[in-house]
Amino acid sequence: MKSLRYSTQTINKKDIRSVENALYSNFLTQGPKTFEFEKKVKIFVKSKFALMTNSGSSALLLACKALSLKKGDLFWTVPNSFVATANSGILSGLRVDFVDIDPENWNISLEQLENKLINAKKKRKLPKLIIVVHLAGLPVNPIKLRNLSKKYKFKIIEDASHSFGGKYFEQKVGCSKWSDITVFSFHPVKIITTGEGGCCTTNQKKYYEKLKALRNNGIIKDKKKFKFKNLGPWYYEQHSIGYNFRMNELQSSLGISQLKNLNVFLQKRNKIAKFYKENLKNLPIKFQKIEKNLNSTYHLFIIKLESQHESLYKKFFNYLRSKKIFVNLHYLPIHLQPFYRKFGFRSNQFPIAEKYSKTALSIPIYPNLKKKEQIKVVNLIKSFFNKYV
Repeated sequence: MKSLRYSTQTINKKDIRSVENALYSNFLTQGPKTFEFEKKVKIFVKSKFALMTNSGSSALLLACKALSLKKGDLFWTVPNSFVATANSGILSGLRVDFVDIDPENWNISLEQLENKLINAKKKRKLPKLIIVVHLAGLPVNPIKLRNLSKKYKFKIIEDASHSFGGKYFEQKVGCSKWSDITVFSFHPVKIITTGEGGCCTTNQKKYYEKLKALRNNGIIKDKKKFKFKNLGPWYYEQHSIGYNFRMNELQSSLGISQLKNLNVFLQKRNKIAKFYKENLKNLPIKFQKIEKNLNSTYHLFIIKLESQHESLYKKFFNYLRSKKIFVNLHYLPIHLQPFYRKFGFRSNQFPIAEKYSKTALSIPIYPNLKKKEQIKVVNLIKSFFNKYV
């Protein structure tokens, strides 16, 4: 049997035809397909604005920049994420700190967040921004988070890179009802893909206008916003420094096609997750706890060894890889990376995230994962525990 990755893209003939059509069009860089994709995403998540970018990392950086925070302002995020989450704030001139994760759902611990906010208020060191991460596609409770933001006056970015199509309280992740900006990724292993690509959604026009300018080198083309006389149809103005973070027409055409299969992708992921839970439930492993009113996309299916079996982690990981099951860890704690240690972060500072990284791994889940392949994964996991536990 072929090797199985923890995740991979699902591409069909219609997707390929959509990209081919874009190649024959008048536009290859940003054009009408990108604007169409933005409109479709905006309608899908029910936000007022959506803006496509060339990657999820770019979208995170633009989101931080669009909030117009001051250099040196403090932001908090979780150590259990890909480094781009924290990097976006650092690249925006902000100072970083972390909040440990919940031991059951592995997202930001809202209890620890509240306690840290109480202490920070006493010291007059409150954050201006919290970036939450919807790990594996499971959203953070947005109402609890929003209530804290109102009390302690911080802005919210949802790093929903894993959660396109997810729901909380019957609303789509990305509606931005409870946050300032939501960010998605369309990397090949995500729920839908554009090859590389990302997106920001928001309900605030001021953020959308800032995002739009930043994406295009700080250039403004809206005549109403010109500072000088409009000299002709060729005229534009640069009002700020920015980047070339535009999504191109090939990516957008693929995204539009992929969007048509989103519900099927989500149904298949949920079906695989259910199969795993039913067939692995009697083993010494834990699954991500999903509370009422929150719906996961199952971008990842993470299993976590019970604490007493932590010493088996490396053996377990290598065993599955030796059987061509290419499991992975999501994620190494950000604060323990060499770059972040330079800010004074150290081991045992966020113990739950660190413990998690020594016991968790992602097993294969993607729409085209066949039942016989799912059974193989389950049987190999069972055989390991039968042998070593």
